[in-house]
Amino acid sequence: MLWSIDEAYDLTDSYSNGIRFSITDLSPQSARTLPTLYLSRAAISLYDAQFTSGSNEPIPVPQETIKSVIKALLRFKSTCKDFNVPEHQIRIVATEATRKAINSQAFQNEIQEKTGWKVQLLEKEKEGRVGAYGVASSYANVRGLVMDLGGGSTQITWIMTAEGEVRMFEKGSVSLPYGAAALTKRLEAAGSRHSKEYKNFEEEVRDDLKNAVRQINIPTDLLQTEDGLHLYLSGGGFRGWGFVLMSQHSIKPYPIPIINGFKVKEGSFQDTQAVRAAVFDDDTPDIFRVSQRRASQVPAVAFLVDCLSKALPSIKDVYFCQGGVREGMHFAEMAPTQRQEDPIVTGTKAYARESVSELVDLLLVACHTAPRVLDRSLITAFVQALYAHAAFPKDLCAGSALRSTSTGFFAATHGVSHEQRAILAILLCERYGGFSSISPTEQDFYHRLLRLLPHGVAWWCMFLGRVAAVVAIVYPAGVVSECRLEMRADWVQTKKGKDKLSILFKFLTLSQVDEMDEALNDALGQVDKAGKKKNWVAGHGHKVEVGLVG
Repeated sequence: MLWSIDEAYDLTDSYSNGIRFSITDLSPQSARTLPTLYLSRAAISLYDAQFTSGSNEPIPVPQETIKSVIKALLRFKSTCKDFNVPEHQIRIVATEATRKAINSQAFQNEIQEKTGWKVQLLEKEKEGRVGAYGVASSYANVRGLVMDLGGGSTQITWIMTAEGEVRMFEKGSVSLPYGAAALTKRLEAAGSRHSKEYKNFEEEVRDDLKNAVRQINIPTDLLQTEDGLHLYLSGGGFRGWGFVLMSQHSIKPYPIPIINGFKVKEGSFQDTQAVRAAVFDDDTPDIFRVSQRRASQVPAVAFLVDCLSKALPSIKDVYFCQGGVREGMHFAEMAPTQRQEDPIVTGTKAYARESVSELVDLLLVACHTAPRVLDRSLITAFVQALYAHAAFPKDLCAGSALRSTSTGFFAATHGVSHEQRAILAILLCERYGGFSSISPTEQDFYHRLLRLLPHGVAWWCMFLGRVAAVVAIVYPAGVVSECRLEMRADWVQTKKGKDKLSILFKFLTLSQVDEMDEALNDALGQVDKAGKKKNWVAGHGHKVEVGLVG
């Protein structure tokens, strides 16, 4: 496997299943989300190249394949010049397929001779450590087991992140020779699922996985967490599995076409029969992001998942990650202060107006009793994105904001969960009028996003988005040059003894009261309407009392 990376900008990677080239902007203000300036892939499988048809005995990487690799690298070298990437910031990182090649050293020497780039060959334990850092980059916080499924091998470790520090198994990971392509070869040799060879191989893999779990010595506090043990998966084989599960999700069609941040329960992950049926049923349409090659590896991945179900501790949730060697190399080299940034905050920073802190404090007053998920980080991201669509034509604002985290401005932000994407999208849509302001083509999408939110959060998104619409009218440039508005929100009781959310808007300048125009009146009215039962989400919400002081 091969890869090239750069530090101030970023470059290339090549795995057993293909060679990926990338250039990444590592400017301090956005480095946490690893923004990609250029990305391409050469469909050169170094693993397959080492096996002739019908043989399980490896051969040296053929000269024809070496020429194809060098041609792709030289083409990418030209691209690097176009992007002004300094030569000293380019690296080629090789993993399993190059490491195990019979002619590995000759292969590396020829690459250096023809391109001028020296290959950095990762040891298998270092590969697992780098892959774990890639997983750590994929979410704001990670706590659980990590598995990286490549073409030739799979790595397993545990990981815990907090305040920018990353803890994992001291040796990095345990590497096993059970990558998707390698398993496919072994299973073809084993024959029928009922054969003795197949059952012996199954027992071998299961025992090796159990031994690997014992070797990584999972910390007790990780096994005994209240919300259960989580499993984080990366690598092409697992990502393909994730896209099949996404196609079979109860929300149809699934609204977010991004594998990073996708989450399923253990039972769905381990339902190998359903995944096989989805891929190989003649009546099943083509599955998004599942190529013929990935589909051909599904039996091998299913075999591994079946073995995992018998070898791993009890898992609650399974998270899919885009982060791999490229992301891991960069994330490992970041300062802890950068690593501890919440990706959703970093990803919206480019659209922030001047007075983010003041506006965040103002909105936090309105939602200080909201569910925990609406924390300061998420509200900060909301405020930073609050004006991103403000100059759009009125008939586009709400719809564009709704799509902004899945196919719009913020879609490519690395490290954001699907739950966060859905929350931010609904908040921004409501800031521009919500469901009644989007076209019929967007309304079904709106409802599908709502189903990704935790119970009770959807109403708060509607309410807070409407409060933010008032704030945006009072501060149209996102600049608090003078204090024009104060808010207070408290729970009070109705005459029937039920809780009601009382929100008071206090306008501090005479012009603000005198010029309470149609837009402001309408925005305040929408806050009031959020408390009407007919506007509650799935029957859940709160009564609202709006007060005005001039």
